[in-house]
Amino acid sequence: MRILVVGKGGRAHAMVWKLASSKKVLKVYVAPGNAGCALEKKVQNISIEIDEIEKLVSFAKEKKIDFALAGPAVALIKGLVDRFTQEGIRCFGTSQKASQLEASKSYAKAFLKRYKIPTSEYEVFSDIETALSYLDKKEAPIVVKADGLASGKGVIVAQSIREAKKAVIDMLNGNCFGDAGSRVVIEEYIEGEECSFIVMSDGNNILPMVPCQDHKRKGEGDTGVNTGGMGAYSPVKLVTPELSERIVKEIVQPTIDAMREKELIPYKGFLYTGIMIDNEGNLKVLEYNCRFGDPEAQPVMMRLQSDFVEHIVAALEGRLDKEVAKWDERAALCVVAAPREYPEKFQAGAVIRGLDTIDDPNVKVFHSGTFLNDEGEIVTTVGRTLSVTALGDSIQDAQNRAYGSIKKIDFEGIYYRKDIGYRALGV
Repeated sequence: MRILVVGKGGRAHAMVWKLASSKKVLKVYVAPGNAGCALEKKVQNISIEIDEIEKLVSFAKEKKIDFALAGPAVALIKGLVDRFTQEGIRCFGTSQKASQLEASKSYAKAFLKRYKIPTSEYEVFSDIETALSYLDKKEAPIVVKADGLASGKGVIVAQSIREAKKAVIDMLNGNCFGDAGSRVVIEEYIEGEECSFIVMSDGNNILPMVPCQDHKRKGEGDTGVNTGGMGAYSPVKLVTPELSERIVKEIVQPTIDAMREKELIPYKGFLYTGIMIDNEGNLKVLEYNCRFGDPEAQPVMMRLQSDFVEHIVAALEGRLDKEVAKWDERAALCVVAAPREYPEKFQAGAVIRGLDTIDDPNVKVFHSGTFLNDEGEIVTTVGRTLSVTALGDSIQDAQNRAYGSIKKIDFEGIYYRKDIGYRALGV
């Protein structure tokens, strides 16, 4: 089989690595990919950006691609899957209409409320004064979200009403998130533990992945600004098999069914549901994403033992109910390395050293923001840089392996959290 993966981050590298390991695969093309993808066997990077839809379609036709896998939300929202489908090319991912669940937080919240899927109380605003007046009646902590896509960074958990008001002004007036912040969602803060619950859907049936816990804040102890994710681990002790069944029954399957039967938009692709679990075991949906999470994809792909290609083909053919995913019983933990200034602007082009010293067979370094320069050196680009991911007999073992390896890697201004997995270890 010849497969085209659209993406360039750690999620894309992890999925490409797993797809290329299948005996069914002859070649995996990645558009545009990164330096890590280029180093994988049976993988070739293609110089086409994720939003160059027509070029992607032409390439898929030229190479007689068996199926494409759409990675990032931007491509989905721009209608990548719709165009491939129009041309008779199989593409696993959500349609442009279905992608509204991620593209607009206000749409997602209204959807949740409409179909009585548990979520936090909220209001939507596009006018600054109305939003500020609303905040005067509320107490902190409170959450302010940019309505549109902001690369995982458009969420402010305000510890004071003053901070919440500043976030509203920055989004609606300062437009710090561009068009994504032209409307804001203000919602109640929920105390508890967060879980990333990701499934594959064929429009009717689902195939759950193993649950993960992501670390979105930049600083230790989940402090500092929100990022696209500084690390993740699996399994999540709190999410027992019984709780997973509840999540499917109370949240995931009702979402898929409502999209198909009520919204008349069949949901095919990955569905990522961010769920908060409070101290009483109540579940509330924080957000939907219409693609695999990053960095969740890295530990999930490390633990997946069944054939990822077979699962995708089954989803494309509407028979996920016949699929059973097999998982490594060991834990997986991912630590993200990024420039110290991340998620703000920073200088790209720093040479990455030490990658060739990673010799633990249970560790895999997935690339995010990297490319090969003219001298053949691997250098940094924008955003997060690397995801050092380890398998271990326990979360502690996986953590030790990941940190033992990441210490061998260096580039100018390297930064990573030192406590990924701390919740699981009770630290």
